[in-house]
Amino acid sequence: MLVIANVRERWTSFLASFIAVLVGVALISTTLVIYDSAKPTTQPRVGATAALVLPPQANDRTGSPEDRIPWSATEADALVGRLRALPGVSSVVVDRTFYAQAFRDRAPVRDDGAADAGHGFSSTALAPYHLVGGRAPKTADEVVVDQALGAPVGSRLNLALTPGRSDFTVVGTVDGPGFYFSDDSAALRAPGVEVIALMAAPGTAAGEVAAAARGVVGDQGTVVSGDGRSVIQPQYLDHKRFLGTQLIAALATLGLFTTAFVVASMLVLATGLRRREIGLLRMIGASPQQVRRMVLGEAATVGLLGSLAGCLTGVAVAPLLRDILQNLDVAPPDLPVKVQTWPLLTATAVGVGVSVIGAWAASRLAAKVAPIEALLESRSGNRSMSRARLVSGLVVLGLGAASAVMTATAAADNRVNTAIAATMVLIVAAALLTPLFVGPAGRLVTAPLRRTGSAGPMLMRAELTANPRRAASMAAPVIAAVGFAVLLSGVVETMQVAYPAGDALKLAGQMIVTNDGTPGNTDEAVEANPVGKAALPTRAFVAKDGATVVLDALGSRDPRWDRPGEAVLGDTLAAWLGVRAGDQYRVRFADGATVPLRISQVLPDDPARGDFVMSRALVRSHDPAALDDDVFVPADVKPVAVPGTAVHDAVQYALDDYETDARLTNSLAAMLIVIAVGYGGIAVANSMAIAAHGRRRDFAVMKSAGGTVKQLLAFAAGETTLVVGVGALLGVLVTLPPLAGMASGLAQVTKADVGLSLDIGTLVGVILGLMALAVAASALVTWRTLRRAAP
Repeated sequence: MLVIANVRERWTSFLASFIAVLVGVALISTTLVIYDSAKPTTQPRVGATAALVLPPQANDRTGSPEDRIPWSATEADALVGRLRALPGVSSVVVDRTFYAQAFRDRAPVRDDGAADAGHGFSSTALAPYHLVGGRAPKTADEVVVDQALGAPVGSRLNLALTPGRSDFTVVGTVDGPGFYFSDDSAALRAPGVEVIALMAAPGTAAGEVAAAARGVVGDQGTVVSGDGRSVIQPQYLDHKRFLGTQLIAALATLGLFTTAFVVASMLVLATGLRRREIGLLRMIGASPQQVRRMVLGEAATVGLLGSLAGCLTGVAVAPLLRDILQNLDVAPPDLPVKVQTWPLLTATAVGVGVSVIGAWAASRLAAKVAPIEALLESRSGNRSMSRARLVSGLVVLGLGAASAVMTATAAADNRVNTAIAATMVLIVAAALLTPLFVGPAGRLVTAPLRRTGSAGPMLMRAELTANPRRAASMAAPVIAAVGFAVLLSGVVETMQVAYPAGDALKLAGQMIVTNDGTPGNTDEAVEANPVGKAALPTRAFVAKDGATVVLDALGSRDPRWDRPGEAVLGDTLAAWLGVRAGDQYRVRFADGATVPLRISQVLPDDPARGDFVMSRALVRSHDPAALDDDVFVPADVKPVAVPGTAVHDAVQYALDDYETDARLTNSLAAMLIVIAVGYGGIAVANSMAIAAHGRRRDFAVMKSAGGTVKQLLAFAAGETTLVVGVGALLGVLVTLPPLAGMASGLAQVTKADVGLSLDIGTLVGVILGLMALAVAASALVTWRTLRRAAP
């Protein structure tokens, strides 16, 4: 009851923590709701199936499950025959998928799903999609298309497949997306089988069909039904979902850290201003354990209330986050917002847990209050920095410095995350060690003003020197907000310089033929440019330690590697596979065929060559559906751009190649900066208000001693400005080591001259904005306090 009464009576002291929890839980619950809503769902294209039979999965080099191992036509036919004999199965359909895209006026028709748009006509039964007009295709040059495409039956339609563009006769239209060819034609374009669909007879439950199929398939594959059919996803949806997940994970991580950091600093500040009240409780018999339980209970209550309000807010703004992700093209276009229970329960648990954990330091501080402090006006407990805090700060500082060094050597995919983690650690270190800097900063800044004879500088100097802990708690949210703003904007600036410059250096002296409006190049583009590097990527399946492993492989037309029946490996991959030059090695391809290859050479690793290179003709014969990579043409040869491609020089190619990443990176950075600064601004305003409210007795004394309202407002504003300035300086300093480490790592990887880059405009804007909020909050509360104070 005491806890609830304290929260009710002193709600203004807990307002900052309540708002911090509310904002953090709202952010976490929103991201969790969107994450849950964005989970793969069963695609309409397979909506009428009872079950899907899929091949077993191969592991990647890290041991994680990856691509499925395609069945060969012979293996699939045998399995289909056994499945057709099952009771309750009306039909069995082999579903094939490959690239198909319409062209009009020599330009591709925009289609995000073009890489998976081609199918055999029998796959229309999986939805089902019905013929609206015409008939099914019979010959290789006939196609059935979506009626929404607007191609009438009998017309000629220019379609791009892997070999290139050709004219097809539209013999039918259906009421669903895709391009449907004869089953024989589809089998030639995608000979490997990755999906076998089972259709249930009338009156037979899908679960019965799936159970019977599992008995037939055994360890030859996996049978999925119901929601399990969601594993069949178009490539573009998987890619968008991956990017969206990365973005919302970053938002949730920042929200979690900032909430914990701000709540902890607010509770320490609020508890420090209650020393006389806590001393009175100790004087009437409260034990240190009871005081700690009181503080933790208050934190849990505030955390619960803030979490409940945050969940309601998160649900309300979830559609806004969904719209933002869709505008960034990192979410499925038809993503519904589904509110389940677990995201809200998780966010609430996080809010309460963070509040209690954040109150741990405050509870320790409260438990040390002596009964005699009920009789003291001074806040002597704030005067010095405890040994435990000093040691903790130095240890965390050391960890942050080590993390900053690791940023320079981190892998490319982890470099930004490592820099953010290092900054988080250094922000905590700065917050712990801030009391060491507040006093000297106050003396340094106020020294020139002492000659004016004004009492303001003397009071400011005395206050900051006497109460460094209070000033440190006020500066903590400034450190976090400025630190994240500088880091994120600096990361964007540094990467925008490094990656295009590095790629341009690597590609100097070449012209690049790249896809334009299509998911990749076709053989038409490669044949139009017979000179230059033209890699054909595929997935190769090999045996290692009793398991099947999937590897990235390339088909090359370079005479050094384009040799039938041979392959070239990089040192690292060869050592991992345990093979040497001259060995015979069996490789399974996308069509399900297993071919023995002779390892002709093992060469030093070279990303430009690839780790696993073989004859281009060999890859194409086993993977007719694979799209080509960009074509790199020497500068002395004129490149040819066929429809669906564009030609760029090295600089333009590097800029265009980075444009998509830059757009997403800029958007993510902007969102994170807004969150960090907005969160920090709320915390700064609240901390200054709490501090000013807690000093109402001091202001009353100073006013009684002759201080005017104008003088006291100037004193409060000056002290607030100084504290914000110290926090901003520390916020900038903690980001410099991670940014320098990141720039060093990028310089080594890209071989370009990469230096530490800062966005000065963002830095100045963030600092001035936080300072304005802090001064306004401090001045407003001080003014209201002075109005009520006795003259």
